[in-house]
Amino acid sequence: MSEGAERPIGITLGDPAGVGPEIICKALADMEAAHRRQVLVIGSIPVLKAAAEITGTDLKFVEGRPGEVIEGTVAVDHIPLDGPVTFGRLDPRCGDAAFRFIASAVEHARAGRIGCIVTAPINKEALNRAGHHYDGHTGMLAALTGSRSSFMLLASERLSAVHVSTHVSLKKAIDRATPQRILETIRAGHEHLRRLGLAAPRIAVAGINPHCGENGLFGREDDEQVAPAVEMARGEGIDVTGPVSPDTVYHRAYHGAFDLVVAQYHDQGHIPMKLVAFDTTVNVSLGLPIDRTSVDHGTAFDIAGTGKASHINMHAAIAYARKLAAHPKPSPGA
Repeated sequence: MSEGAERPIGITLGDPAGVGPEIICKALADMEAAHRRQVLVIGSIPVLKAAAEITGTDLKFVEGRPGEVIEGTVAVDHIPLDGPVTFGRLDPRCGDAAFRFIASAVEHARAGRIGCIVTAPINKEALNRAGHHYDGHTGMLAALTGSRSSFMLLASERLSAVHVSTHVSLKKAIDRATPQRILETIRAGHEHLRRLGLAAPRIAVAGINPHCGENGLFGREDDEQVAPAVEMARGEGIDVTGPVSPDTVYHRAYHGAFDLVVAQYHDQGHIPMKLVAFDTTVNVSLGLPIDRTSVDHGTAFDIAGTGKASHINMHAAIAYARKLAAHPKPSPGA
Protein backbone atom coordinates (compact mmCIF):
# COMPACT_ATOMS: atom_id res chain seq x y z
CA MET A 1 0.00 0.00 0.00
CA SER A 2 1.42 3.39 -0.99
CA GLU A 3 2.25 5.98 1.65
CA GLY A 4 -0.82 8.02 2.58
CA ALA A 5 -3.25 5.52 1.06
CA GLU A 6 -6.40 4.78 2.99
CA ARG A 7 -6.17 1.51 4.89
CA PRO A 8 -9.16 -0.77 4.18
CA ILE A 9 -11.58 -1.80 6.90
CA GLY A 10 -13.21 -5.21 7.31
CA ILE A 11 -16.86 -5.68 8.29
CA THR A 12 -17.94 -9.03 9.73
CA LEU A 13 -21.47 -10.19 8.97
CA GLY A 14 -22.32 -11.05 12.58
CA ASP A 15 -24.99 -13.68 13.19
CA PRO A 16 -26.38 -14.35 9.69
CA ALA A 17 -29.91 -14.71 11.11
CA GLY A 18 -29.84 -11.30 12.79
CA VAL A 19 -30.03 -7.75 11.47
CA GLY A 20 -26.30 -7.56 10.74
CA PRO A 21 -26.56 -8.32 7.00
CA GLU A 22 -29.31 -5.71 6.57
CA ILE A 23 -27.56 -2.87 8.39
CA ILE A 24 -24.35 -3.63 6.51
CA CYS A 25 -26.15 -3.37 3.18
CA LYS A 26 -27.83 -0.10 4.17
CA ALA A 27 -24.57 1.40 5.41
CA LEU A 28 -22.66 0.33 2.30
CA ALA A 29 -25.35 1.78 0.05
CA ASP A 30 -24.99 5.16 1.76
CA MET A 31 -21.19 5.25 1.50
CA GLU A 32 -19.29 7.18 -1.14
CA ALA A 33 -18.06 4.84 -3.88
CA ALA A 34 -14.41 5.54 -3.06
CA HIS A 35 -14.93 4.59 0.58
CA ARG A 36 -16.94 1.50 -0.34
CA ARG A 37 -14.01 0.29 -2.45
CA GLN A 38 -11.92 0.24 0.74
CA VAL A 39 -14.23 -2.23 2.50
CA LEU A 40 -13.92 -5.99 2.81
CA VAL A 41 -17.05 -7.76 4.05
CA ILE A 42 -16.32 -11.06 5.77
CA GLY A 43 -19.32 -13.36 5.48
CA SER A 44 -21.65 -15.22 3.15
CA ILE A 45 -22.42 -13.81 -0.29
CA PRO A 46 -25.86 -15.51 -0.53
CA VAL A 47 -26.88 -13.98 2.83
CA LEU A 48 -25.64 -10.58 1.70
CA LYS A 49 -27.58 -10.87 -1.55
CA ALA A 50 -30.74 -11.78 0.38
CA ALA A 51 -30.23 -8.80 2.70
CA ALA A 52 -29.67 -6.48 -0.25
CA GLU A 53 -32.98 -7.60 -1.75
CA ILE A 54 -34.80 -7.16 1.58
CA THR A 55 -33.42 -3.66 2.04
CA GLY A 56 -33.81 -2.62 -1.59
CA THR A 57 -30.13 -1.73 -1.94
CA ASP A 58 -28.52 -2.09 -5.35
CA LEU A 59 -25.30 -3.79 -4.29
CA LYS A 60 -23.21 -6.43 -6.06
CA PHE A 61 -21.00 -8.66 -3.91
CA VAL A 62 -17.98 -10.52 -5.33
CA GLU A 63 -15.10 -12.46 -3.85
CA GLY A 64 -11.96 -10.36 -3.80
CA ARG A 65 -9.90 -7.78 -1.95
CA PRO A 66 -10.64 -4.11 -1.33
CA GLY A 67 -9.60 -1.86 -4.20
CA GLU A 68 -9.09 -4.81 -6.54
CA VAL A 69 -12.67 -5.73 -7.45
CA ILE A 70 -14.58 -4.33 -10.41
CA GLU A 71 -15.94 -0.81 -9.99
CA GLY A 72 -19.43 -0.86 -8.49
CA THR A 73 -18.96 -4.13 -6.59
CA VAL A 74 -18.22 -4.87 -2.93
CA ALA A 75 -15.29 -7.11 -2.00
CA VAL A 76 -16.20 -10.15 0.10
CA ASP A 77 -14.16 -12.78 1.89
CA HIS A 78 -16.80 -15.43 1.22
CA ILE A 79 -17.19 -17.99 4.00
CA PRO A 80 -19.85 -20.62 3.17
CA LEU A 81 -22.60 -21.52 5.63
CA ASP A 82 -23.70 -24.99 6.62
CA GLY A 83 -27.20 -24.85 5.15
CA PRO A 84 -29.79 -22.12 4.56
CA VAL A 85 -30.42 -19.26 6.99
CA THR A 86 -33.81 -18.31 8.40
CA PHE A 87 -33.78 -14.68 9.48
CA GLY A 88 -34.91 -14.16 13.05
CA ARG A 89 -34.31 -17.73 14.23
CA LEU A 90 -31.67 -18.67 16.79
CA ASP A 91 -29.45 -21.31 15.18
CA PRO A 92 -26.16 -22.79 16.46
CA ARG A 93 -24.98 -23.02 12.84
CA CYS A 94 -25.23 -19.25 12.63
CA GLY A 95 -23.33 -18.95 15.91
CA ASP A 96 -20.57 -21.05 14.41
CA ALA A 97 -20.58 -18.99 11.23
CA ALA A 98 -20.31 -15.77 13.23
CA PHE A 99 -17.23 -17.17 14.97
CA ARG A 100 -15.64 -18.16 11.64
CA PHE A 101 -16.28 -14.69 10.20
CA ILE A 102 -14.52 -13.08 13.16
CA ALA A 103 -11.61 -15.53 13.11
CA SER A 104 -11.03 -14.74 9.44
CA ALA A 105 -11.23 -11.00 10.09
CA VAL A 106 -8.57 -11.34 12.79
CA GLU A 107 -6.28 -13.08 10.29
CA HIS A 108 -6.79 -10.25 7.79
CA ALA A 109 -6.08 -7.62 10.45
CA ARG A 110 -2.97 -9.35 11.76
CA ALA A 111 -1.65 -9.71 8.21
CA GLY A 112 -2.18 -5.99 7.60
CA ARG A 113 -4.75 -6.46 4.85
CA ILE A 114 -7.29 -4.38 6.80
CA GLY A 115 -6.71 -1.53 9.24
CA CYS A 116 -9.70 -2.13 11.52
CA ILE A 117 -12.48 -4.67 12.02
CA VAL A 118 -16.10 -3.54 12.29
CA THR A 119 -18.33 -6.22 13.79
CA ALA A 120 -22.06 -6.59 13.22
CA PRO A 121 -23.94 -8.09 16.20
CA ILE A 122 -23.62 -11.70 17.25
CA ASN A 123 -25.96 -13.76 19.41
CA LYS A 124 -24.15 -15.05 22.50
CA GLU A 125 -26.54 -17.96 22.98
CA ALA A 126 -26.09 -19.17 19.40
CA LEU A 127 -22.33 -18.73 19.73
CA ASN A 128 -22.18 -20.82 22.91
CA ARG A 129 -24.55 -23.48 21.57
CA ALA A 130 -22.10 -23.87 18.70
CA GLY A 131 -19.36 -24.66 21.21
CA HIS A 132 -17.62 -21.30 21.20
CA HIS A 133 -17.71 -20.36 24.85
CA TYR A 134 -17.08 -16.63 24.98
CA ASP A 135 -18.94 -13.81 26.71
CA GLY A 136 -19.00 -11.77 23.50
CA HIS A 137 -16.77 -10.18 20.89
CA THR A 138 -14.29 -8.62 23.30
CA GLY A 139 -13.35 -11.86 25.04
CA MET A 140 -13.33 -13.75 21.76
CA LEU A 141 -10.97 -11.26 20.14
CA ALA A 142 -8.66 -11.38 23.15
CA ALA A 143 -8.48 -15.18 22.84
CA LEU A 144 -8.00 -15.13 19.06
CA THR A 145 -5.15 -12.63 19.32
CA GLY A 146 -3.54 -14.22 22.37
CA SER A 147 -4.05 -11.08 24.42
CA ARG A 148 -3.90 -11.28 28.20
CA SER A 149 -6.81 -8.89 28.60
CA SER A 150 -8.91 -6.36 26.75
CA PHE A 151 -11.18 -3.46 27.58
CA MET A 152 -14.55 -2.31 26.26
CA LEU A 153 -14.80 1.37 25.40
CA LEU A 154 -18.17 2.92 24.55
CA ALA A 155 -17.57 6.11 22.61
CA SER A 156 -19.90 8.89 21.53
CA GLU A 157 -19.53 12.56 20.63
CA ARG A 158 -20.05 13.95 24.15
CA LEU A 159 -19.56 10.99 26.47
CA SER A 160 -17.27 7.97 26.56
CA ALA A 161 -16.77 5.19 29.10
CA VAL A 162 -14.22 2.38 29.37
CA HIS A 163 -15.09 -0.62 31.55
CA VAL A 164 -13.05 -2.40 34.19
CA SER A 165 -15.27 -5.47 33.62
CA THR A 166 -18.26 -6.24 31.43
CA HIS A 167 -20.08 -9.55 31.08
CA VAL A 168 -19.81 -10.93 34.61
CA SER A 169 -22.14 -10.87 37.59
CA LEU A 170 -22.15 -7.77 39.76
CA LYS A 171 -20.60 -9.77 42.59
CA LYS A 172 -17.73 -10.93 40.37
CA ALA A 173 -17.33 -7.44 38.93
CA ILE A 174 -16.59 -6.00 42.37
CA ASP A 175 -14.00 -8.71 42.96
CA ARG A 176 -12.42 -8.01 39.56
CA ALA A 177 -12.04 -4.30 40.32
CA THR A 178 -8.55 -4.74 41.75
CA PRO A 179 -6.16 -1.78 41.88
CA GLN A 180 -4.07 -3.35 39.10
CA ARG A 181 -7.04 -3.97 36.79
CA ILE A 182 -8.37 -0.45 37.35
CA LEU A 183 -4.90 0.97 36.66
CA GLU A 184 -4.66 -1.02 33.43
CA THR A 185 -8.08 0.27 32.38
CA ILE A 186 -7.02 3.87 33.03
CA ARG A 187 -3.84 3.32 31.01
CA ALA A 188 -5.74 1.77 28.09
CA GLY A 189 -8.16 4.68 27.90
CA HIS A 190 -5.37 7.25 28.23
CA GLU A 191 -3.27 5.66 25.48
CA HIS A 192 -6.26 5.39 23.15
CA LEU A 193 -7.23 9.03 23.47
CA ARG A 194 -3.63 10.16 23.00
CA ARG A 195 -3.43 8.07 19.86
CA LEU A 196 -6.43 9.93 18.48
CA GLY A 197 -4.75 13.26 19.08
CA LEU A 198 -5.79 14.31 22.59
CA ALA A 199 -2.54 15.45 24.20
CA ALA A 200 -3.62 15.28 27.85
CA PRO A 201 -6.85 13.28 28.31
CA ARG A 202 -8.85 14.08 31.44
CA ILE A 203 -10.07 10.84 32.99
CA ALA A 204 -12.53 10.31 35.83
CA VAL A 205 -12.77 6.99 37.67
CA ALA A 206 -16.24 6.15 38.95
CA GLY A 207 -16.55 4.74 42.44
CA ILE A 208 -18.05 1.36 43.23
CA ASN A 209 -20.34 2.14 46.16
CA PRO A 210 -22.95 4.89 46.64
CA HIS A 211 -21.12 8.16 47.31
CA CYS A 212 -17.83 6.23 47.02
CA GLY A 213 -18.55 4.51 50.31
CA GLU A 214 -18.87 7.61 52.52
CA ASN A 215 -15.52 6.91 54.23
CA GLY A 216 -16.42 3.28 54.85
CA LEU A 217 -20.04 3.75 55.88
CA PHE A 218 -21.23 2.02 52.68
CA GLY A 219 -18.20 -0.20 52.10
CA ARG A 220 -14.42 0.01 51.87
CA GLU A 221 -13.97 -0.96 48.20
CA ASP A 222 -13.48 2.61 46.97
CA ASP A 223 -10.77 3.30 49.56
CA GLU A 224 -9.03 -0.05 49.16
CA GLN A 225 -9.46 -0.81 45.43
CA VAL A 226 -10.17 2.37 43.47
CA ALA A 227 -8.16 5.07 45.24
CA PRO A 228 -4.82 3.19 45.07
CA ALA A 229 -5.24 2.72 41.29
CA VAL A 230 -5.91 6.42 40.81
CA GLU A 231 -2.82 7.33 42.82
CA MET A 232 -0.64 4.96 40.79
CA ALA A 233 -1.98 6.43 37.53
CA ARG A 234 -1.28 9.95 38.75
CA GLY A 235 2.25 8.83 39.56
CA GLU A 236 2.61 7.91 35.87
CA GLY A 237 1.63 11.43 34.84
CA ILE A 238 -1.96 10.67 33.84
CA ASP A 239 -4.55 13.39 34.49
CA VAL A 240 -7.03 11.26 36.44
CA THR A 241 -9.58 12.06 39.13
CA GLY A 242 -11.30 9.62 41.45
CA PRO A 243 -13.00 7.85 42.82
CA VAL A 244 -15.91 10.09 41.78
CA SER A 245 -19.45 9.33 42.88
CA PRO A 246 -21.05 7.39 40.02
CA ASP A 247 -24.32 9.32 40.30
CA THR A 248 -22.62 12.58 39.29
CA VAL A 249 -19.56 11.67 37.24
CA TYR A 250 -21.42 11.14 33.94
CA HIS A 251 -23.23 14.46 34.23
CA ARG A 252 -19.89 16.19 34.74
CA ALA A 253 -18.28 14.35 31.83
CA TYR A 254 -21.21 15.03 29.51
CA HIS A 255 -20.85 18.74 30.21
CA GLY A 256 -17.13 18.78 29.47
CA ALA A 257 -15.31 18.21 32.75
CA PHE A 258 -13.77 14.90 31.63
CA ASP A 259 -12.89 13.24 28.32
CA LEU A 260 -13.45 9.69 29.59
CA VAL A 261 -15.08 7.88 32.49
CA VAL A 262 -13.74 4.59 33.85
CA ALA A 263 -16.81 2.50 34.71
CA GLN A 264 -16.38 -0.28 37.24
CA TYR A 265 -18.88 -2.73 35.69
CA HIS A 266 -21.18 -3.28 32.71
CA ASP A 267 -24.35 -1.42 33.65
CA GLN A 268 -22.51 1.45 35.34
CA GLY A 269 -21.10 2.34 31.93
CA HIS A 270 -23.78 1.11 29.55
CA ILE A 271 -26.84 2.75 31.10
CA PRO A 272 -25.64 6.36 30.84
CA MET A 273 -24.13 5.78 27.39
CA LYS A 274 -27.33 4.32 25.99
CA LEU A 275 -29.38 7.06 27.61
CA VAL A 276 -27.51 9.92 25.92
CA ALA A 277 -26.35 8.28 22.65
CA PHE A 278 -28.40 5.15 22.04
CA ASP A 279 -28.09 5.24 18.23
CA THR A 280 -24.57 6.57 17.90
CA THR A 281 -22.49 4.91 20.64
CA VAL A 282 -19.65 2.82 19.21
CA ASN A 283 -18.18 -0.20 20.97
CA VAL A 284 -14.37 -0.15 20.69
CA SER A 285 -12.01 -2.89 21.88
CA LEU A 286 -8.84 -1.64 23.59
CA GLY A 287 -5.76 -3.56 24.65
CA LEU A 288 -5.59 -5.78 21.55
CA PRO A 289 -2.89 -5.89 18.87
CA ILE A 290 -5.61 -5.14 16.29
CA ASP A 291 -8.36 -2.53 16.10
CA ARG A 292 -12.04 -3.30 16.31
CA THR A 293 -15.24 -1.26 16.48
CA SER A 294 -18.81 -2.46 16.65
CA VAL A 295 -22.41 -1.44 16.76
CA ASP A 296 -23.70 -1.27 20.32
CA HIS A 297 -26.88 -3.29 19.84
CA GLY A 298 -27.90 -6.89 19.43
CA THR A 299 -29.13 -9.17 16.66
CA ALA A 300 -32.77 -8.00 16.99
CA PHE A 301 -34.24 -11.30 15.87
CA ASP A 302 -37.73 -9.85 16.25
CA ILE A 303 -37.24 -7.59 13.22
CA ALA A 304 -34.52 -9.50 11.33
CA GLY A 305 -35.47 -10.06 7.71
CA THR A 306 -37.97 -7.20 7.59
CA GLY A 307 -35.65 -4.42 6.44
CA LYS A 308 -36.70 -2.25 9.39
CA ALA A 309 -33.41 -2.23 11.31
CA SER A 310 -31.68 1.15 11.55
CA HIS A 311 -28.12 1.41 10.26
CA ILE A 312 -27.27 4.65 12.08
CA ASN A 313 -25.15 2.79 14.62
CA MET A 314 -23.32 0.89 11.88
CA HIS A 315 -22.54 4.22 10.21
CA ALA A 316 -20.99 5.43 13.47
CA ALA A 317 -18.96 2.23 13.91
CA ILE A 318 -17.62 2.47 10.35
CA ALA A 319 -16.72 6.16 10.79
CA TYR A 320 -14.81 5.38 13.99
CA ALA A 321 -13.07 2.44 12.29
CA ARG A 322 -11.91 4.67 9.45
CA LYS A 323 -10.54 7.11 12.02
CA LEU A 324 -8.58 4.31 13.72
CA ALA A 325 -7.34 3.04 10.36
CA ALA A 326 -6.01 6.53 9.69
CA HIS A 327 -4.14 6.54 13.02
CA PRO A 328 -2.27 3.19 13.13
CA LYS A 329 -1.25 1.75 16.46
CA PRO A 330 2.27 2.78 17.43
CA SER A 331 4.88 0.07 17.12
CA PRO A 332 5.77 -1.71 20.38
CA GLY A 333 8.31 0.36 22.26
CA ALA A 334 7.62 3.46 20.18
